[in-house]
Amino acid sequence: MAYKWPNKDKDEIADYSVDWSRFLGTDTLAAATWFIDDANGLKTQVSDTSIINGLQFVTGTISGRVATARFSLGTNNIKYNITCRISTGNGLQYERSVALTVKEK
Repeated sequence: MAYKWPNKDKDEIADYSVDWSRFLGTDTLAAATWFIDDANGLKTQVSDTSIINGLQFVTGTISGRVATARFSLGTNNIKYNITCRISTGNGLQYERSVALTVKEK
């Protein structure tokens, strides 16, 4: 199953989230690590203010069972592959990729 977020305008600074509730059951979300595929399709780990292929990862947060990434910039008409990898309180790891397309509004 392919996941997709709503389009982002290149001038927006916006939050995009992954809700892990269905996967965690009674487990807790301990950490989230974010990745953006570069222009060659290489999954690249990002940290605050990283820019990959024109898209800026501003920061990431976790709240309850939801991991959120804030993005800025981006190149018009590019579909970015964003990956969220989480670790749980019980030591499990899960990973999901989501498409984020930049479109001028």
